[in-house]
Amino acid sequence: MATEASKTNALRSRSFFSKFLGGSVIDIGAGSDPVVAHAEIFDQNQGDANDILRYRNPEQYDCVHSSHCLEHMNEPKVALRHWWQLVKPGGFMVTVVPHEDLYEQFNWPSIFNRDHKCTFRIGKDDTWSPVSIDILRECESLPNAKVVEYRIYDENYNYDLMFPKNEKPKNHRTFLNRQISSVARRIRNRSVREKLLKFQLSRGYPIDQTAKSDALAQIEVVIQKVK
Repeated sequence: MATEASKTNALRSRSFFSKFLGGSVIDIGAGSDPVVAHAEIFDQNQGDANDILRYRNPEQYDCVHSSHCLEHMNEPKVALRHWWQLVKPGGFMVTVVPHEDLYEQFNWPSIFNRDHKCTFRIGKDDTWSPVSIDILRECESLPNAKVVEYRIYDENYNYDLMFPKNEKPKNHRTFLNRQISSVARRIRNRSVREKLLKFQLSRGYPIDQTAKSDALAQIEVVIQKVK
């Protein structure tokens, strides 16, 4: 997920940046891909995001942004509440997480990222995942939080390439499958790449479209701290 912020930024409007990301911004888990150039990067070199209040003071930022970081936290709900404390009154928190159906594709533990600690759904009770969190409801429950907007990003995601529910996937890290995946990533023609990916799927190998193409499979929630 190293470039997911850039992929998401390409779909955001100018008003999104001016409204939510114009002031002081901390980008938790940004790595080398901060959401905006002036954002303060907070990653492993800066400290432990599980316990961020050890490193940063409450109500310090106009915006707290995180993209594909919360799922790596030991206690995601606790971490989210700590991150929320960094937001100034009137400020915003922008949280982007993988969509459990689109990314994990009905399998747990995670097939594509072994460090994931949980999965995320949005606005529904039913889930196949034993570690699912409704990210919208979790954000709504934060003190003085007002949901400003939320959406599912599934741009360029091919639903025909989802792994079938209730089927057991093969190990997609086998040498042969890794070689096929490497070829698929280099193919620019979408129709040709899709045929190759469908071949992999037909052989029982799950497809991480976010790694092999410009597809997105995520949820975004923006909340404001009411004064």
